[in-house]
Amino acid sequence: MGSVVGLAAKLRAVAPYIAHEDQAIDIAKSMASRLSEGSSLRDRQRILPHHEMQLLAQSGLLGVTVPAEYGGADISNPFLAEMLAILSEADSSIGQIPQNHFYILDVLRLAGSEEQKRYFFTRALAGDHFANALAERDAKASGDISTRLVQDGPGYRISGRKYYSTGALFADWIAIFALDVQDRLVMAIVARESDGLSVIDDWSGFGQRTTASGTVVIDNLYVSADAVIESHKAFSQPAPLGALAQLLHAAVDLGIARAAFADMVDFVRTKARGNSNLGIDTASHDPLTVARAGSIAVKIEAAAAVLERAGSKIDIAQVSPSAEVAAEASIAVASAKILTTEAALEATNALFELAGTSSTDESFNFDRHWRNARTHTVHDPVRWKHHAIGDFHLNGKLPEPNGQF
Repeated sequence: MGSVVGLAAKLRAVAPYIAHEDQAIDIAKSMASRLSEGSSLRDRQRILPHHEMQLLAQSGLLGVTVPAEYGGADISNPFLAEMLAILSEADSSIGQIPQNHFYILDVLRLAGSEEQKRYFFTRALAGDHFANALAERDAKASGDISTRLVQDGPGYRISGRKYYSTGALFADWIAIFALDVQDRLVMAIVARESDGLSVIDDWSGFGQRTTASGTVVIDNLYVSADAVIESHKAFSQPAPLGALAQLLHAAVDLGIARAAFADMVDFVRTKARGNSNLGIDTASHDPLTVARAGSIAVKIEAAAAVLERAGSKIDIAQVSPSAEVAAEASIAVASAKILTTEAALEATNALFELAGTSSTDESFNFDRHWRNARTHTVHDPVRWKHHAIGDFHLNGKLPEPNGQF
Protein backbone atom coordinates (compact mmCIF):
# COMPACT_ATOMS: atom_id res chain seq x y z
CA MET A 1 0.00 0.00 0.00
CA GLY A 2 2.47 2.55 -1.22
CA SER A 3 0.18 5.55 -0.80
CA VAL A 4 -0.71 4.73 2.80
CA VAL A 5 2.82 4.47 4.15
CA GLY A 6 2.94 7.35 6.73
CA LEU A 7 3.96 5.02 9.46
CA ALA A 8 3.52 6.30 12.95
CA ALA A 9 6.38 8.53 13.72
CA LYS A 10 8.63 6.45 15.92
CA LEU A 11 10.67 3.36 15.31
CA ARG A 12 10.65 0.40 17.67
CA ALA A 13 11.57 -3.24 17.70
CA VAL A 14 9.21 -5.55 15.85
CA ALA A 15 6.96 -7.46 18.26
CA PRO A 16 7.70 -11.17 18.76
CA TYR A 17 5.51 -13.72 17.06
CA ILE A 18 2.98 -15.48 19.30
CA ALA A 19 2.31 -18.95 17.95
CA HIS A 20 -0.57 -20.29 20.04
CA GLU A 21 -3.18 -19.52 22.67
CA ASP A 22 -1.35 -20.78 25.74
CA GLN A 23 1.60 -18.58 24.83
CA ALA A 24 -0.70 -15.59 24.57
CA ILE A 25 -2.11 -16.25 28.04
CA ASP A 26 1.35 -16.72 29.53
CA ILE A 27 2.53 -13.42 28.04
CA ALA A 28 -0.64 -11.69 29.25
CA LYS A 29 0.03 -12.94 32.78
CA SER A 30 3.60 -11.73 32.59
CA MET A 31 2.44 -8.35 31.32
CA ALA A 32 -0.19 -8.18 34.07
CA SER A 33 2.41 -8.58 36.80
CA ARG A 34 4.22 -5.54 35.42
CA LEU A 35 1.07 -3.49 34.88
CA SER A 36 -0.31 -4.05 38.36
CA GLU A 37 2.72 -2.51 40.06
CA GLY A 38 1.79 1.08 39.25
CA SER A 39 -1.91 0.70 38.55
CA SER A 40 -3.18 2.45 41.68
CA LEU A 41 -0.70 5.32 41.38
CA ARG A 42 -1.55 5.86 37.70
CA ASP A 43 -5.22 6.05 38.61
CA ARG A 44 -4.72 8.36 41.59
CA GLN A 45 -2.49 10.83 39.75
CA ARG A 46 -3.92 10.18 36.28
CA ILE A 47 -0.56 9.20 34.86
CA LEU A 48 -1.23 8.08 31.32
CA PRO A 49 0.29 4.67 30.51
CA HIS A 50 2.47 5.61 27.54
CA HIS A 51 5.30 3.33 28.67
CA GLU A 52 2.94 0.47 29.53
CA MET A 53 1.25 0.68 26.13
CA GLN A 54 4.67 0.48 24.50
CA LEU A 55 5.33 -2.68 26.50
CA LEU A 56 1.99 -4.08 25.36
CA ALA A 57 2.82 -3.32 21.74
CA GLN A 58 6.22 -4.98 22.08
CA SER A 59 4.70 -8.07 23.72
CA GLY A 60 3.12 -9.38 20.53
CA LEU A 61 -0.36 -9.49 22.07
CA LEU A 62 -1.79 -6.91 19.66
CA GLY A 63 -1.33 -9.35 16.77
CA VAL A 64 -2.90 -12.47 18.24
CA THR A 65 -6.18 -12.23 16.28
CA VAL A 66 -4.55 -11.85 12.87
CA PRO A 67 -5.84 -14.74 10.70
CA ALA A 68 -3.45 -17.61 10.10
CA GLU A 69 -3.40 -17.01 6.34
CA TYR A 70 -1.88 -13.59 7.04
CA GLY A 71 0.71 -14.92 9.47
CA GLY A 72 -1.13 -14.64 12.78
CA ALA A 73 -2.05 -17.09 15.53
CA ASP A 74 -5.78 -16.31 15.13
CA ILE A 75 -6.47 -17.27 18.73
CA SER A 76 -9.99 -18.30 19.69
CA ASN A 77 -12.35 -15.81 21.24
CA PRO A 78 -12.54 -17.46 24.69
CA PHE A 79 -8.75 -17.07 24.95
CA LEU A 80 -8.91 -13.50 23.64
CA ALA A 81 -11.51 -12.60 26.27
CA GLU A 82 -9.48 -14.23 29.02
CA MET A 83 -6.39 -12.36 27.83
CA LEU A 84 -8.18 -9.02 28.20
CA ALA A 85 -9.62 -10.07 31.58
CA ILE A 86 -6.08 -10.83 32.80
CA LEU A 87 -4.82 -7.42 31.67
CA SER A 88 -7.90 -5.70 33.12
CA GLU A 89 -7.45 -7.32 36.50
CA ALA A 90 -4.00 -5.71 36.61
CA ASP A 91 -5.15 -2.34 35.22
CA SER A 92 -8.63 -2.05 33.74
CA SER A 93 -7.80 1.11 31.79
CA ILE A 94 -5.03 -0.70 29.94
CA GLY A 95 -7.31 -3.72 29.51
CA GLN A 96 -9.92 -1.54 27.82
CA ILE A 97 -7.57 0.28 25.46
CA PRO A 98 -6.99 -2.62 22.99
CA GLN A 99 -10.69 -3.54 22.92
CA ASN A 100 -11.37 -1.43 19.86
CA HIS A 101 -7.99 -2.46 18.37
CA PHE A 102 -9.29 -6.02 18.06
CA TYR A 103 -12.66 -4.76 16.83
CA ILE A 104 -10.96 -2.78 14.04
CA LEU A 105 -8.92 -5.83 13.03
CA ASP A 106 -12.14 -7.84 12.76
CA VAL A 107 -13.74 -5.15 10.57
CA LEU A 108 -10.63 -5.42 8.41
CA ARG A 109 -11.01 -9.21 8.28
CA LEU A 110 -14.64 -8.98 7.21
CA ALA A 111 -14.61 -5.97 4.90
CA GLY A 112 -11.05 -5.17 3.84
CA SER A 113 -9.57 -5.83 0.42
CA GLU A 114 -6.78 -8.37 0.11
CA GLU A 115 -4.23 -5.58 -0.20
CA GLN A 116 -5.59 -3.84 2.90
CA LYS A 117 -5.54 -7.06 4.89
CA ARG A 118 -1.99 -7.92 3.91
CA TYR A 119 -0.75 -4.46 4.80
CA PHE A 120 -2.57 -3.71 8.05
CA PHE A 121 -2.40 -7.25 9.43
CA THR A 122 1.35 -7.10 8.92
CA ARG A 123 1.44 -3.86 10.87
CA ALA A 124 -0.54 -5.44 13.73
CA LEU A 125 1.85 -8.39 13.84
CA ALA A 126 4.74 -5.92 14.06
CA GLY A 127 3.13 -4.40 17.17
CA ASP A 128 1.21 -1.45 15.73
CA HIS A 129 -1.78 -0.30 17.77
CA PHE A 130 -5.08 0.68 16.11
CA ALA A 131 -7.55 2.97 17.88
CA ASN A 132 -10.97 4.30 16.97
CA ALA A 133 -12.57 7.62 16.14
CA LEU A 134 -16.23 6.65 16.02
CA ALA A 135 -18.62 8.30 18.46
CA GLU A 136 -19.91 11.85 17.95
CA ARG A 137 -21.08 14.03 20.82
CA ASP A 138 -23.63 16.08 18.86
CA ALA A 139 -25.42 13.09 17.34
CA LYS A 140 -29.15 12.81 18.04
CA ALA A 141 -28.74 9.21 19.13
CA SER A 142 -25.88 6.94 20.09
CA GLY A 143 -24.37 5.44 16.97
CA ASP A 144 -25.38 8.25 14.60
CA ILE A 145 -22.58 9.46 12.33
CA SER A 146 -22.45 12.82 10.51
CA THR A 147 -18.76 12.85 9.53
CA ARG A 148 -18.39 12.38 5.76
CA LEU A 149 -15.87 11.46 3.12
CA VAL A 150 -15.60 14.12 0.42
CA GLN A 151 -14.00 13.24 -2.89
CA ASP A 152 -10.70 15.02 -3.59
CA GLY A 153 -8.97 13.78 -6.72
CA PRO A 154 -7.93 10.15 -6.28
CA GLY A 155 -8.59 10.28 -2.55
CA TYR A 156 -10.85 11.92 0.01
CA ARG A 157 -11.01 14.67 2.60
CA ILE A 158 -12.53 14.23 6.05
CA SER A 159 -13.47 16.84 8.64
CA GLY A 160 -15.21 16.16 11.91
CA ARG A 161 -14.94 15.77 15.65
CA LYS A 162 -15.07 12.49 17.57
CA TYR A 163 -15.10 11.68 21.27
CA TYR A 164 -14.79 8.59 23.48
CA SER A 165 -11.79 7.76 21.27
CA THR A 166 -10.31 5.25 23.69
CA GLY A 167 -6.57 4.83 23.33
CA ALA A 168 -6.17 7.16 20.36
CA LEU A 169 -3.47 9.08 22.22
CA PHE A 170 -1.28 5.95 22.32
CA ALA A 171 -2.07 4.56 18.87
CA ASP A 172 -0.04 4.21 15.69
CA TRP A 173 -3.16 4.24 13.54
CA ILE A 174 -6.61 5.73 14.03
CA ALA A 175 -9.70 4.27 12.32
CA ILE A 176 -12.04 7.15 11.48
CA PHE A 177 -15.63 6.11 10.87
CA ALA A 178 -17.54 8.24 8.38
CA LEU A 179 -20.28 8.11 5.73
CA ASP A 180 -19.54 7.87 2.04
CA VAL A 181 -21.54 9.61 -0.72
CA GLN A 182 -24.14 6.84 -0.55
CA ASP A 183 -24.56 7.23 3.24
CA ARG A 184 -22.77 3.94 3.89
CA LEU A 185 -20.46 3.53 6.85
CA VAL A 186 -16.77 3.35 6.00
CA MET A 187 -13.60 3.17 8.06
CA ALA A 188 -10.55 5.20 7.06
CA ILE A 189 -7.32 4.07 8.70
CA VAL A 190 -4.79 6.90 9.00
CA ALA A 191 -1.49 7.33 10.80
CA ARG A 192 -1.94 9.16 14.09
CA GLU A 193 0.71 11.72 13.15
CA SER A 194 -1.11 12.70 9.93
CA ASP A 195 -1.51 16.39 9.10
CA GLY A 196 -5.02 17.49 9.98
CA LEU A 197 -5.46 14.98 12.81
CA SER A 198 -5.33 16.08 16.47
CA VAL A 199 -5.86 13.93 19.56
CA ILE A 200 -6.94 15.86 22.64
CA ASP A 201 -6.51 14.44 26.14
CA ASP A 202 -9.81 15.70 27.58
CA TRP A 203 -11.35 12.53 29.04
CA SER A 204 -12.67 13.47 32.48
CA GLY A 205 -14.64 10.43 33.61
CA PHE A 206 -14.26 9.51 37.29
CA GLY A 207 -13.40 5.93 36.33
CA GLN A 208 -11.20 4.30 33.68
CA ARG A 209 -9.23 7.51 34.12
CA THR A 210 -6.14 6.57 32.13
CA THR A 211 -7.79 5.22 28.97
CA ALA A 212 -7.28 8.64 27.33
CA SER A 213 -10.79 8.32 25.90
CA GLY A 214 -10.71 11.88 24.65
CA THR A 215 -11.45 13.83 21.50
CA VAL A 216 -10.12 13.41 17.97
CA VAL A 217 -10.36 16.48 15.75
CA ILE A 218 -10.22 15.87 11.99
CA ASP A 219 -9.50 19.03 10.01
CA ASN A 220 -9.61 18.62 6.23
CA LEU A 221 -7.57 15.43 6.54
CA TYR A 222 -6.53 13.83 3.26
CA VAL A 223 -7.11 10.08 3.03
CA SER A 224 -5.94 7.94 0.13
CA ALA A 225 -8.55 5.70 -1.42
CA ASP A 226 -6.71 2.50 -0.49
CA ALA A 227 -6.93 3.39 3.21
CA VAL A 228 -10.75 3.40 3.17
CA ILE A 229 -12.45 0.15 4.18
CA GLU A 230 -16.11 -0.39 3.35
CA SER A 231 -17.03 -1.32 6.90
CA HIS A 232 -20.75 -1.43 6.11
CA LYS A 233 -20.05 -4.77 4.41
CA ALA A 234 -19.17 -6.24 7.81
CA PHE A 235 -22.78 -5.66 8.94
CA SER A 236 -24.37 -6.82 5.70
CA GLN A 237 -23.37 -10.42 6.43
CA PRO A 238 -24.26 -12.72 9.32
CA ALA A 239 -21.03 -12.14 11.24
CA PRO A 240 -20.72 -11.70 15.02
CA LEU A 241 -18.79 -8.42 14.83
CA GLY A 242 -20.87 -6.59 17.42
CA ALA A 243 -20.85 -9.67 19.62
CA LEU A 244 -17.05 -9.69 19.57
CA ALA A 245 -16.94 -6.03 20.62
CA GLN A 246 -19.31 -6.72 23.51
CA LEU A 247 -17.45 -9.88 24.53
CA LEU A 248 -14.29 -7.86 25.03
CA HIS A 249 -16.12 -5.17 27.01
CA ALA A 250 -17.48 -7.95 29.24
CA ALA A 251 -13.94 -9.27 29.70
CA VAL A 252 -12.85 -5.88 31.06
CA ASP A 253 -15.67 -5.99 33.63
CA LEU A 254 -14.67 -9.51 34.63
CA GLY A 255 -11.12 -8.30 35.24
CA ILE A 256 -12.39 -5.47 37.44
CA ALA A 257 -14.47 -7.94 39.46
CA ARG A 258 -11.48 -10.21 39.98
CA ALA A 259 -9.26 -7.30 41.06
CA ALA A 260 -11.78 -6.04 43.61
CA PHE A 261 -12.36 -9.54 44.97
CA ALA A 262 -8.62 -10.17 45.33
CA ASP A 263 -8.12 -6.91 47.22
CA MET A 264 -11.07 -7.71 49.48
CA VAL A 265 -9.77 -11.18 50.29
CA ASP A 266 -6.30 -9.87 51.10
CA PHE A 267 -7.62 -7.04 53.26
CA VAL A 268 -10.06 -9.19 55.21
CA ARG A 269 -7.36 -11.79 55.84
CA THR A 270 -4.62 -9.39 56.90
CA LYS A 271 -6.08 -6.06 58.04
CA ALA A 272 -9.79 -6.19 58.84
CA ARG A 273 -10.73 -6.58 62.50
CA GLY A 274 -13.09 -9.02 64.12
CA ASN A 275 -16.03 -8.04 66.33
CA SER A 276 -15.67 -8.70 70.06
CA ASN A 277 -19.35 -7.98 70.66
CA LEU A 278 -20.18 -10.96 68.48
CA GLY A 279 -17.35 -13.11 69.76
CA ILE A 280 -15.54 -13.01 66.43
CA ASP A 281 -11.80 -12.55 66.86
CA THR A 282 -10.82 -12.72 63.18
CA ALA A 283 -12.72 -11.01 60.38
CA SER A 284 -12.14 -13.89 57.99
CA HIS A 285 -13.92 -16.21 60.44
CA ASP A 286 -17.11 -14.13 60.54
CA PRO A 287 -19.66 -16.61 59.11
CA LEU A 288 -21.63 -13.88 57.34
CA THR A 289 -18.46 -12.48 55.80
CA VAL A 290 -17.46 -15.97 54.70
CA ALA A 291 -20.88 -16.55 53.12
CA ARG A 292 -20.88 -13.19 51.33
CA ALA A 293 -17.38 -13.81 49.99
CA GLY A 294 -18.53 -17.19 48.72
CA SER A 295 -21.51 -15.60 47.00
CA ILE A 296 -19.31 -13.10 45.18
CA ALA A 297 -16.85 -15.85 44.20
CA VAL A 298 -19.71 -17.84 42.68
CA LYS A 299 -20.92 -14.82 40.68
CA ILE A 300 -17.43 -14.17 39.31
CA GLU A 301 -16.95 -17.84 38.44
CA ALA A 302 -20.35 -17.97 36.71
CA ALA A 303 -19.58 -14.81 34.77
CA ALA A 304 -16.25 -16.25 33.62
CA ALA A 305 -17.91 -19.51 32.51
CA VAL A 306 -20.63 -17.72 30.53
CA LEU A 307 -18.02 -15.43 29.00
CA GLU A 308 -16.03 -18.46 27.84
CA ARG A 309 -19.16 -20.08 26.42
CA ALA A 310 -20.09 -16.88 24.61
CA GLY A 311 -16.61 -16.72 23.11
CA SER A 312 -17.05 -20.24 21.79
CA LYS A 313 -20.36 -19.22 20.21
CA ILE A 314 -18.55 -16.41 18.40
CA ASP A 315 -15.93 -18.91 17.19
CA ILE A 316 -18.70 -21.03 15.66
CA ALA A 317 -20.38 -18.01 14.05
CA GLN A 318 -17.09 -16.88 12.52
CA VAL A 319 -16.38 -20.29 11.01
CA SER A 320 -19.94 -21.19 9.93
CA PRO A 321 -21.78 -17.87 9.55
CA SER A 322 -25.57 -17.73 9.38
CA ALA A 323 -28.15 -15.33 10.77
CA GLU A 324 -29.27 -17.87 13.37
CA VAL A 325 -25.76 -18.79 14.55
CA ALA A 326 -24.72 -15.13 14.71
CA ALA A 327 -27.87 -14.37 16.75
CA GLU A 328 -27.08 -17.18 19.17
CA ALA A 329 -23.63 -15.68 19.64
CA SER A 330 -25.10 -12.23 20.26
CA ILE A 331 -27.56 -13.57 22.83
CA ALA A 332 -24.82 -15.54 24.60
CA VAL A 333 -22.62 -12.45 24.74
CA ALA A 334 -25.53 -10.36 26.04
CA SER A 335 -25.91 -12.87 28.88
CA ALA A 336 -22.19 -12.64 29.60
CA LYS A 337 -22.32 -8.85 29.59
CA ILE A 338 -25.14 -8.93 32.15
CA LEU A 339 -23.31 -11.33 34.46
CA THR A 340 -19.94 -9.58 34.24
CA THR A 341 -21.65 -6.25 34.97
CA GLU A 342 -23.34 -7.73 38.03
CA ALA A 343 -20.11 -9.39 39.16
CA ALA A 344 -18.11 -6.17 38.81
CA LEU A 345 -20.62 -4.04 40.69
CA GLU A 346 -21.20 -6.61 43.44
CA ALA A 347 -17.51 -7.29 43.95
CA THR A 348 -16.58 -3.61 44.10
CA ASN A 349 -19.36 -2.87 46.58
CA ALA A 350 -18.66 -5.95 48.69
CA LEU A 351 -15.01 -4.95 49.05
CA PHE A 352 -16.00 -2.13 51.42
CA GLU A 353 -18.91 -4.02 52.94
CA LEU A 354 -16.67 -6.87 54.07
CA ALA A 355 -13.36 -5.07 54.62
CA GLY A 356 -14.91 -2.38 56.77
CA THR A 357 -14.39 1.31 57.37
CA SER A 358 -10.60 1.17 57.38
CA SER A 359 -10.66 0.00 53.75
CA THR A 360 -11.98 3.42 52.71
CA ASP A 361 -8.68 5.08 53.57
CA GLU A 362 -7.47 6.97 50.52
CA SER A 363 -4.05 5.36 50.73
CA PHE A 364 -5.52 2.07 49.50
CA ASN A 365 -7.40 3.69 46.61
CA PHE A 366 -9.84 0.79 46.60
CA ASP A 367 -12.55 3.10 45.33
CA ARG A 368 -10.88 2.93 41.91
CA HIS A 369 -12.40 -0.52 41.44
CA TRP A 370 -15.92 0.78 41.98
CA ARG A 371 -15.27 3.89 39.86
CA ASN A 372 -13.88 1.75 37.06
CA ALA A 373 -16.75 -0.73 37.25
CA ARG A 374 -19.41 1.95 37.37
CA THR A 375 -17.86 3.84 34.47
CA HIS A 376 -17.16 0.90 32.20
CA THR A 377 -20.39 -1.03 32.79
CA VAL A 378 -22.50 1.83 31.43
CA HIS A 379 -21.04 1.13 27.99
CA ASP A 380 -24.06 -0.26 26.14
CA PRO A 381 -26.42 -0.55 29.15
CA VAL A 382 -27.46 -4.05 30.15
CA ARG A 383 -31.16 -3.15 30.32
CA TRP A 384 -31.13 -3.54 26.53
CA LYS A 385 -29.38 -6.86 26.86
CA HIS A 386 -32.23 -8.13 29.04
CA HIS A 387 -34.72 -6.86 26.45
CA ALA A 388 -32.93 -8.50 23.52
CA ILE A 389 -32.70 -11.83 25.34
CA GLY A 390 -36.39 -11.73 26.25
CA ASP A 391 -37.42 -10.70 22.74
CA PHE A 392 -35.38 -13.54 21.29
CA HIS A 393 -36.94 -16.20 23.50
CA LEU A 394 -40.52 -14.90 23.53
CA ASN A 395 -40.87 -13.58 20.01
CA GLY A 396 -38.07 -15.23 18.08
CA LYS A 397 -36.60 -11.86 17.14
CA LEU A 398 -32.96 -11.97 16.11
CA PRO A 399 -30.79 -9.06 17.27
CA GLU A 400 -30.06 -6.69 14.40
CA PRO A 401 -26.33 -6.76 13.55
CA ASN A 402 -24.67 -3.62 14.94
CA GLY A 403 -21.92 -2.64 17.33
CA GLN A 404 -24.03 -3.45 20.40
CA PHE A 405 -25.12 -6.98 19.42
